[in-house]
Amino acid sequence: MSNDPNISMEQLLVLEYEHIKDEQKARIGFRDNLLYATLASMAGVVALSIDPETRAALLLLPPVSLLLGWTYLINDEKISAIGRYIREQIGPRLAVLQSDREKVFGWESAHRSDPRRTVRKQIQLGVDLIAFCGAPLAALVVYWVGTPGGPLLITVSVLEALCTAVLAWQIVMYADLGRSHPHLQAS
Repeated sequence: MSNDPNISMEQLLVLEYEHIKDEQKARIGFRDNLLYATLASMAGVVALSIDPETRAALLLLPPVSLLLGWTYLINDEKISAIGRYIREQIGPRLAVLQSDREKVFGWESAHRSDPRRTVRKQIQLGVDLIAFCGAPLAALVVYWVGTPGGPLLITVSVLEALCTAVLAWQIVMYADLGRSHPHLQAS
């Protein structure tokens, strides 16, 4: 971070905080744009599959949603992990170095104590499930109800449904609905 041998531990921790917050901001922007990319991809696949002759194009929606959904999920988890690291590592270490021992980086914890946070996180979970899992499953149902292709395409579609279910499970597991993230604390 710095080649200056006279840099204090406080300065080093603040520098780490600034760098890690920059990474968090970049990840937030990237994550949020993934939702738009998913919607655009879905629109393209649906437009392509309107014609009954190209109905099999609906099978493109699950892999696209899985790829973008997984990337969204991983970035969202890293954003949360950065906040956890600041709350549990950087903040307490810096507070110990402060003469007045006041809590530092209070926003990292304060915004999590909002009484409406859990409802917002539940709604976000619903939105994530609809965007990354509901739409691909709906595409598969439309494909199956129509005139599905031969055994190979039906097998592919069933595998896509299973992969989508796994993504849904992961989205629920990482939802961070409470004030803490107990199942991820050990990692």
